Amino acid sequence: MNRFTRRIGSASARRPWVTVVTWAVALLLVLPLAGTVGGSFVDDLVAPGSQSEEAMELLEERFPEASGGSAMAVFAAPEGKRLERHRPAVDAAVARIADVKHVATVGDPFTAGALSPDGRIGYAQIAFDVPAMDVDPEEIEALTDAIEPARGDGVVAELGGDAVFINAETKTSGAEAAGLLTAFVILVVAFGTIVAALVPIALALVAVAAGLGSVTLLANAMDVSTAAPTIGAMIGLGVGIDYALFIVARHRENRATGQDNATALSNAMESSGAAVLFAGGTVVVAMAALALTGLGFLTSIGLSTALVVLFAVATALTLLPALLSLLGDRVHKGRRVTKGRFRGRNRRPVKKSEDTAWWRFAHRVSGRPWRYLLAASAVLLALAAPALRMETGFPDAGDDSTSTTHRRAYDLLAEGFGPGFNAPLLIVADLTRPGADAEDVPALSRRIAADPGIATVGEPQTSATGGTVVLPTLPTTAPADAETSRTLERVRDLVPDNVAVSGLTAMTDDLTEQLADTLPVFIAAILAASFLLLMVVFRSVVLPLKAALVNLLSIGGAYGVVVAVFQWGWLGALFNLEGTVSIASPLPTIFFAVLFGLSMDYEVFLLSRVREEYDATGDTTESVARGMAATGRVITSAALVMTVVFLSFVANPSPLVKMMGLGLATAIVLDATIVRMVLVPAAMALLGRATWWLPRWLDHRLPRIGVEDTDRQPHPEPVLAPAPGSR
Repeated sequence: MNRFTRRIGSASARRPWVTVVTWAVALLLVLPLAGTVGGSFVDDLVAPGSQSEEAMELLEERFPEASGGSAMAVFAAPEGKRLERHRPAVDAAVARIADVKHVATVGDPFTAGALSPDGRIGYAQIAFDVPAMDVDPEEIEALTDAIEPARGDGVVAELGGDAVFINAETKTSGAEAAGLLTAFVILVVAFGTIVAALVPIALALVAVAAGLGSVTLLANAMDVSTAAPTIGAMIGLGVGIDYALFIVARHRENRATGQDNATALSNAMESSGAAVLFAGGTVVVAMAALALTGLGFLTSIGLSTALVVLFAVATALTLLPALLSLLGDRVHKGRRVTKGRFRGRNRRPVKKSEDTAWWRFAHRVSGRPWRYLLAASAVLLALAAPALRMETGFPDAGDDSTSTTHRRAYDLLAEGFGPGFNAPLLIVADLTRPGADAEDVPALSRRIAADPGIATVGEPQTSATGGTVVLPTLPTTAPADAETSRTLERVRDLVPDNVAVSGLTAMTDDLTEQLADTLPVFIAAILAASFLLLMVVFRSVVLPLKAALVNLLSIGGAYGVVVAVFQWGWLGALFNLEGTVSIASPLPTIFFAVLFGLSMDYEVFLLSRVREEYDATGDTTESVARGMAATGRVITSAALVMTVVFLSFVANPSPLVKMMGLGLATAIVLDATIVRMVLVPAAMALLGRATWWLPRWLDHRLPRIGVEDTDRQPHPEPVLAPAPGSR
């Protein structure tokens, strides 16, 4: 791996303009192509093999009129007034809705009995001739324009329903730009020069642009979730900046030791470049593993994020050395003169690792390993404790910001018709199979209506062939309410084998159940893959076990913080939350993939340096201290950059994106502080030489793809530096 990254970096540096032009041409091809032939984003909310999927497939095949998407135009008169007084404006809006593409039928609130008991709120039921997930955002926009006449008459008019909620386009907050600006300031402080700070940000933007263009093209070949571009951009910006930062920092360190620019760059690509390749590969594998869940929208999020990360790795290994070759020492132009640091062409002595606070702190931890290990573990376990009370549910319109029309429609419908009106169920009977027949439908309807969780069961709708019957049903509770899931379970137990329950609420409930079932398998697969990769790279059996345990602690801490903020409402106002919400059911799975991959980034960068020092000294404690001294400032800067990038997404209106931003930022902070500064040196001090234990028979059979300096050989006798306070 080291030789590969050195060769590819050197080749890019020898022909810098060819590399730069190649990337420019690639962007000029991908971005316009994405704009012309790229697909649109849609959420595939089907749990394969579930009862809801089978019912929807049956409707699409035999009763297409009942399988189409639906929406509602909701109208509300001013407080104390009746909607009847504004009937001409509402009728005009309904007429305009009927002319929108793919609208099959639209109901009249006044003739269809779709008015609230007080007459203030009404809705026009909209039926599409395509499934809800196939309704284009342009058609939602056309519906928004169609209801304007009612608004002009003083009526509150909003759009809601499944098709609107699923296809809503979430606007960005603009805080992402502020996050990049803050990251730039951190990089200026870390490098001391504007040019060196701009390079990582420029590379991250190139990687994200190319990655998102590729994701748009991917959407033309498969269903890609609406959340995929945002999550991909979030992760891409963070890792893109970090990967460039690690290589630039190692290049500058090599220059400070007196190496010429070409040699310094080649050596940086051999060491840090190999770490970038391995760390990025770990993130890619973790994200691609989301396909193991068997869920389309999670698979699309995983593949999309993996694409963006691949571009981040590619820019770091090719475009970055080309830019550093072109800039030469100008990358350090304007750098402040600081003691023991490199400035321009002047060479000063490199600050010894023994003179740094990182080295001294590592020895302090190693001197009292049990005390620090137990204290750090207690903090992480305390943060993780709320995760034991995690309640998951699929986000519904009621969880979105009140700035969105579907949330306002949701609130109006709940006010006028009850919370269960937003959680419609479809009871689908296949009369061609053994079980209930046509004569049994009335009794079946009464049996379902008798359940305490059911508000109403509508009139039966029969297909043209008479082989399929649909009973529209409304529960008494909201879509994300845990009681709705229990009602759904009871109803499914009530009906015979040829009757199934579907609808968006049932579909998302089935998704939540499948996610809970697959999460343990998914976690086991990620842990096994990471164990094997780390074992091969660092030639140790103990070290991967330690890495898995400490990473699980930091991930658990992130889970706990998210539960405390979103589910319990702690500090909710600080994050602009309008109330408590259940944890989005896809979040634990996405979190684990992303966080485990990102945690491995810092693990690899630190341990690859520790391994270099161990090969030189043969002393585990000293090698950890020197590794921390060499990487501490860089890892801290990288963590700060990634934290501010992730926190900027907390301002996003989407609850899922908010949770992602806060959880990722929390995990990075914990990983770069408690884990890397305390748990790692404490655990390795206790393990000693056992840290690097690998059975000889296994050592001979494993391939050699290490990220440590391949030119180093283990020192025949340990060269020990004195610990602080020793004589």
